[in-house]
Amino acid sequence: MASVFQERKLRGMFTALDTDGDGYLREVDFRALVARWRQLSPAAPGTELGARVESLLMGWWAALLEVGDANGDGGVDMSELLALVDKLPAMVASVTATADTVFEAVDANGDGHISAEEHRRLVETWNGRSVDMTGVFELLDLNGDGHLSREEFATLWRQFWISDDPAAPGNVLCGRLPA
Repeated sequence: MASVFQERKLRGMFTALDTDGDGYLREVDFRALVARWRQLSPAAPGTELGARVESLLMGWWAALLEVGDANGDGGVDMSELLALVDKLPAMVASVTATADTVFEAVDANGDGHISAEEHRRLVETWNGRSVDMTGVFELLDLNGDGHLSREEFATLWRQFWISDDPAAPGNVLCGRLPA
């Protein structure tokens, strides 16, 4: 069962994905997320990466619906989302594959690194709005080199989705945690 900390961490993500604020994630919410990701030039409509991003996000929606929609109403509430989160530690390869695709979509200049600006775009794409990112990138960039490598990003991504450790830097990968 997901911890209180994991629920707090994922509540912000849930709120960001729930585009109409009705307390349920539905296919339309994931379609809106796909549309936001397609605004990033590497994942633009008609690109191979854009098709991969759509397939990835809609695949996670299908998994969430299968695992989380216990009552079959086509919607997933926060408690149902946490049922999928409980299964993620056994799905590390899938979580890492997601990180790889997200990394490619966010790496706007294709240099193999995510800069602070590219990270800000990642967070704002997930959230669908501007987000105060003051000091967040510095928490993620543990070696202080000014960017995140693919490997660093994958580690942070796994921490965000799987870790129950409040000290793990990946907890703020998608923005500061809600109070």
